[in-house]
Amino acid sequence: MQWLMIAIGGALGSVARYAAVGYLTPMLNYRFPFGTFIVNISGSFLIGVAYVVIVEKAIIPSEWRLFFITGILGGYTTFSSFSLEVLQSWQQGNPLNSMLYATSSVFLGLLFAYIGMQLTQKFF
Repeated sequence: MQWLMIAIGGALGSVARYAAVGYLTPMLNYRFPFGTFIVNISGSFLIGVAYVVIVEKAIIPSEWRLFFITGILGGYTTFSSFSLEVLQSWQQGNPLNSMLYATSSVFLGLLFAYIGMQLTQKFF
């Protein structure tokens, strides 16, 4: 049953990522991968929220951790795509853009995970 929860959650998260990146990227700017960037930052925020709700506060049963955190958010966040985009940008002669993207993604990902945890702890 655990594998099924992860698989269903992962499928939902992957479809959500595909839809978000497909919608955001053409709308914002092709030179900087904003779609993936926004997915990574929002996914980091959501994992902070989910951690507090499921693990720290146990507002929903811990069995749902695999579905939400491993499944949905694991499928939704895109650090493998992120890595490839950084390398491709560097190889295309944009080292400054590559470093800005990598640095800001990691820093803001950590910051938003922390903010998500802190805000959720205050509400629950």
